[in-house]
Amino acid sequence: MEIDDASHRIIGDLLAQRTGQQLTEGRRWRVSSALSGLFRELGIENVDQLACMLERPGEQRLATKVVESLLNNETYFFRDHAYFSQLSNHVLPDLARNREPTKRLSIWSAGCSTGQEALSLAMIFAEQPSRWKGWTIEILGTDVSGKAVETARSGLYTQFEIQRGISVAQMLNFFAECRGNWQASDKIRSMTRFQQHNILDYPPSPGRFDLVMCRNVLLYFDPATRATAFDRVASGITHDGWLMLGAGETVVGQTDRFKPATCGSSLYRPVQRDISAVQPQLRAAVS
Repeated sequence: MEIDDASHRIIGDLLAQRTGQQLTEGRRWRVSSALSGLFRELGIENVDQLACMLERPGEQRLATKVVESLLNNETYFFRDHAYFSQLSNHVLPDLARNREPTKRLSIWSAGCSTGQEALSLAMIFAEQPSRWKGWTIEILGTDVSGKAVETARSGLYTQFEIQRGISVAQMLNFFAECRGNWQASDKIRSMTRFQQHNILDYPPSPGRFDLVMCRNVLLYFDPATRATAFDRVASGITHDGWLMLGAGETVVGQTDRFKPATCGSSLYRPVQRDISAVQPQLRAAVS
């Protein structure tokens, strides 16, 4: 094995241990470019030198920096508008009918990156004030990247980020200019909260979420890890809830915890299980 191959394996193992993502041969090309800023910070030139540093004892902070650099936090507001149309036309009307007695909705944006997906959801509700008057809307955004979660919590976006996916009217209605950047308003931030979380861990609130959006999170998992992720999501969703995946993802042939919905190619419903089989899992999640 060449030194470069060994170095990539060390970094790939680190990424898999921290996030579940696999550093496949097809993804190796982006490693050096993704780590270039870290190379400059450390005064090194290549992956081999970085791998040697990672092998030294007590380099947990460096390991965290490496993983953060490798994560793909690409996102933007209303990413793939057709998906949000499916939510508006099918999912939210269904939930509005079924949750009318409590007037409470809980949504989980898993793999939320820097928060644009969660805030896009909040804008949908804010643009229909009469429809959702008196409702409690809770949108939780989680991501394995602590750096991304910090940005999401700040609600502060650059001029470039704010122009991606929203109209000028939405920008002016839901954001305020702040020293050359744009700050999300309390109108939408009040519906959202963010926390660092690995989707391979048990969900933040077992059995609570009415809608889980988990788009483009499972692409780099191997089949076994993907099945674990589906189990974790399933334990967090209500019995009549909804799951939305990304365009390149499906439950078919991957898990028996979800089935395709009758509307929308990206929408899925939980498969009901014997409660006696679920109880031990829920007890473990809250213990």
